[in-house]
Amino acid sequence: MERADYKREERQKESLRTSDFAFDLPKELIAQDPLADRSASRLLVVDKNTGETRHEMFRNILDYLYPGDCLVLNNTKVLPARLLGMKEDTGAAVEVLLLKRREGDVWETLVKPGKKMRPGARLSFGGGILKAQILDVVEEGNRLVRFFYEGIFEEVLDSLGEMPLPPYITHKLKDKNRYQTVYAKYDGSAAAPTAGLHFTEELLAQIEAKGVKLAYVTLHVGLGTFRPVKADHILEHHMHSESYQITAQTAQIINETKKSGHRVVCVGTTSCRTIESAADEQGMLGERSGDTDIFIYPGYRFKVLDCLITNFHLPESTLVMLVSALAGRENVLNAYREAVQEKYRFFSFGDACFFTDRFDKSEEGQGAG
Repeated sequence: MERADYKREERQKESLRTSDFAFDLPKELIAQDPLADRSASRLLVVDKNTGETRHEMFRNILDYLYPGDCLVLNNTKVLPARLLGMKEDTGAAVEVLLLKRREGDVWETLVKPGKKMRPGARLSFGGGILKAQILDVVEEGNRLVRFFYEGIFEEVLDSLGEMPLPPYITHKLKDKNRYQTVYAKYDGSAAAPTAGLHFTEELLAQIEAKGVKLAYVTLHVGLGTFRPVKADHILEHHMHSESYQITAQTAQIINETKKSGHRVVCVGTTSCRTIESAADEQGMLGERSGDTDIFIYPGYRFKVLDCLITNFHLPESTLVMLVSALAGRENVLNAYREAVQEKYRFFSFGDACFFTDRFDKSEEGQGAG
């Protein structure tokens, strides 16, 4: 990069304010329930270079993927991590949200009401099927909790726990599986990688049959994904950390895609953050696991990702900033305004966007890579 270009990018970063990523969103456009058919959601296709838009159904994503492309999906599985119980000595209602397993039966949790839940407090869930004791208060007021039970913890949790839906969803979820992707595999998330909720097994089979490779990464989504940016300047925001894993097979598939000149298409911002965190400066990946607190915003140069399938995100959120790094802030905000005008459904159970570098449908350009 030329020194003048580098200085211009640095100035751009320093001048960015959180308010630069605001937009008006009527509350009635926040989707409260999932659609019966996952792939029946709408899809706003956006040319990431020009900002041009096209309105489709999600199942038509197939038309915008090309043989040789690689679709990167996050196969994390959401824990039914919301436990409703009581304090044993007083019978007072308590809510515990599992955030991260520390070791064995000790978990870092978010407890409500927090002030009364001091170390030593004992809790009960499901009439005593599951019990817990608060061990310590840690960063951001979270509690370390040890659980006591008979049998297998995951089975107990599955019978008692509820899905930890985002705070903007007020309806009760009737089917737990609708807050899981069809390819969810590894337990660990406190929230779903929601861009993947639109895919059905049938659609994934059609995508593979077209010659598009599927590569799976694992990033366990934390509740920090819903945490608002409170700093006026985005560089003052501290990102939460999340654990990820990339297998040797996945690294090989993505590396071969890049080397052959084809596109890496991430399904969701979590898949994007995973591969961008793990890649070297040449954009190559290897088998790797670790934690990432990568913060992607305008001025960032992507090392691996070419295109992104994602849902519509909260105003002034780090996720809107990430998408703006890929497609340009004005292009993204214009697309969001158009989505509001066309009454797209927003957030976790809402519709999707595809930010692409190819705006022609692949049937009209077979063989293009």
